[in-house]
Amino acid sequence: MAVDIIPVQNLANKLKTNLSKVIIGKDTSIALTIVAFLCQGHVLIEDVPGVGKTMLARSLAASLGCSFKRIQFTPDMLPSDVTGVSIYNQNTREFEFRPGPLMAQIVLADEINRATPKTQSALLEAMEERQMTVDGITHTLPVPFMVLATQNPIEYEGTFPLPEAQLDRFLIRIDIGYTSLGNEIRILEEQQLVHPIMELMPVVSVDEIINAQNTIKNIHVSEHVKQYIVQMVRETRKHPDVFLGASPRGSLGLFKAGQALAALDGRDFVLPDDIKMLAPYVLSHRVMVSPSARLTDVSASRIVREILETLPVPAGDLDGGVM
Repeated sequence: MAVDIIPVQNLANKLKTNLSKVIIGKDTSIALTIVAFLCQGHVLIEDVPGVGKTMLARSLAASLGCSFKRIQFTPDMLPSDVTGVSIYNQNTREFEFRPGPLMAQIVLADEINRATPKTQSALLEAMEERQMTVDGITHTLPVPFMVLATQNPIEYEGTFPLPEAQLDRFLIRIDIGYTSLGNEIRILEEQQLVHPIMELMPVVSVDEIINAQNTIKNIHVSEHVKQYIVQMVRETRKHPDVFLGASPRGSLGLFKAGQALAALDGRDFVLPDDIKMLAPYVLSHRVMVSPSARLTDVSASRIVREILETLPVPAGDLDGGVM
């Protein structure tokens, strides 16, 4: 059965246009962020300071009709500063839950790797199960829910590497990078009087978002593409330079991201090219390079690219007769 992806594509185009007013010349980063949001995933934005990591997260929140909270992570932050705390009310003689900034639809976890691993772990349950447990009581998080985390490279002073379990819960990791000469001049001109984000308004509603997220779940993925996804992930576990490969959560993430990307391109079926484009962003942060390989400057991104170059691309019936 054909899926009506026109509303999804229209929503994505409105978000792209709005985000491009602030994040100039970074169409791939914008598209990947929208892909993650549509398939209810989380995004880790890793790059050097000053390239627009926080601004991308703030711009997405400003473009959505959703509640937004920002957490500025620091080494002295406690888990309760993220999730909230129960406080005794002397009038009612009962404990009352005071929610932390995690109780929002769009959460910006700014410089997440400046917090200690104990505080970072406060996000694990929320990111996977859309709930958080405080003092034995479980609190359901609002819908939609998304964490956009920024981090500086781990070799920078005052940072703590994210644990593998935390990294695995991010659907996509992106780096924004420096912009071109022309775009950097444009940034200077457009921020001379006022920052564009100050004039950014919501362009989609919560109902539109939920409908779009439900629609992409029905986008067709052929058996050939499913096998391609699983074989690709399994190759990360067998590579000689890998200490720990991508988990089944990586396969599922690649599957869902492929559906979202197909919708952005106006298709109701996933192509192998969708998976090839997404794989470096979905799998690289889930792959742990062996210590001996790191000594020779082998990176996870390079390993994923090698797998993409050697793994046969499927052919045959990919649209399942839906077109």
